[in-house]
Amino acid sequence: MNNSYDVIVLGAGPVGENVADYVVRGGGLTAALVEVELLGGECSYYACMPSKALLRPIAVAATTRDLRGVRPTTIDIDAVLARRDYWVSDYDDAGQASWAASAGIEVVRGYGRVVGERRVEVGERTLTARHAVVVATGSRPAIPAGLAGVRPWTNRDVTGVVEVPPRLAIVGGGVVACEAATWMAALGSRVTMLVRHGLLDRVEPFAATLVRESLQQAGVEIRLGASVQSAERDGHHQERLGRPHGGPVRLAVDGETLEVDEVLVATGRVPNIEPLPSGNRPDWLHLVGDVSGEPALTHWGKYRARLLGARLRAEALGRPVADEPDNVPVPQVIFTHPEVATVGATLDQAQADDPDARALDVAMSSAAGAALLVDHPIGSARLVVGSDDRIVGATFAGVEVAELLHAATVAIVGGLTVQQLWHAVPSYPTASEVWLRLLDQAMG
Repeated sequence: MNNSYDVIVLGAGPVGENVADYVVRGGGLTAALVEVELLGGECSYYACMPSKALLRPIAVAATTRDLRGVRPTTIDIDAVLARRDYWVSDYDDAGQASWAASAGIEVVRGYGRVVGERRVEVGERTLTARHAVVVATGSRPAIPAGLAGVRPWTNRDVTGVVEVPPRLAIVGGGVVACEAATWMAALGSRVTMLVRHGLLDRVEPFAATLVRESLQQAGVEIRLGASVQSAERDGHHQERLGRPHGGPVRLAVDGETLEVDEVLVATGRVPNIEPLPSGNRPDWLHLVGDVSGEPALTHWGKYRARLLGARLRAEALGRPVADEPDNVPVPQVIFTHPEVATVGATLDQAQADDPDARALDVAMSSAAGAALLVDHPIGSARLVVGSDDRIVGATFAGVEVAELLHAATVAIVGGLTVQQLWHAVPSYPTASEVWLRLLDQAMG
């Protein structure tokens, strides 16, 4: 049994997989992936993939209810859940294991922790890295102390829902909370959101308002400024994925009692730093993904993992290390109704550094291609432009705006000005023509 590798990666989610893949690409180096749970990680089984598998049929059904020429349809709950099960491979990681083997990456099953210089302990085995150890162990839900005793649902339960609770409370107002409210309401739950501050308070206010109004129209009760003081649950606690963890839950919310059949906690995440040794981090030990404290987004973690894997490979082989650009923007799509797609700075963030930064705003319906998608299009688009006329941020809110986002990301990474972008001609009639409507404002 081999216990020595060039690079050892703790955590075999998308981030860890990318590090290992980029280390071994081209041959000549070895890598081990250490994982105690399913290969593919949180994103593949409990977050990105199952949530989008649940949300897509709901979005399509919503479109049919606002599109003349088709008969309005409803979702088939059993079929939606079966689609989710397909996309999580019925919680079987054989496909991921097969990929790792084909890539030449050895998988070591078990809980790994760093115990010494380039040494990782996994059960009774001690692995040694010749070059580097990478920790990509991700994060876990942050559970407020007042809710921990009732064993609430987390993202794993709500993406893995099997029994739809008639009454569901969601504590939190971020992306996970809003997406989960969207599909749980569509599946039949009476959803109450308990939001301490604002809903989606990190995106442009116009986009957050559209999402809040849409959720309310779908029957979701949203209590802003709400605080949960305590929680009690009836019955025996059970840890069954996607099923209520016991009897009804009574929440003390600002002096009132709210009784629900289940409570979902979506109040942020905590990095899984337990595998790390104490003290200063040596130069052979690297953190990437959620555990690093950077944005907890799969695509961002994978990007950072590709950079790190390529750099470790170059260093191990004595080759030049490629330069990494500064100020790469972080894109994100929120798959609510309407969708929200954002990258770079909001207007407030941009003006904090550049008081002369400005916003260009148009309605999504100003582009014929966007107006053709549904009969009553809602939403707006915003470009944030710096005093040097370069694009520094963008937000789109509307039907199927996710696919508009990458153009904005490219514009920011490329440092393009509004004058340059004005010559990028959008096809007609597509939703991309909203770019022309935005840029016309700047050129006018």
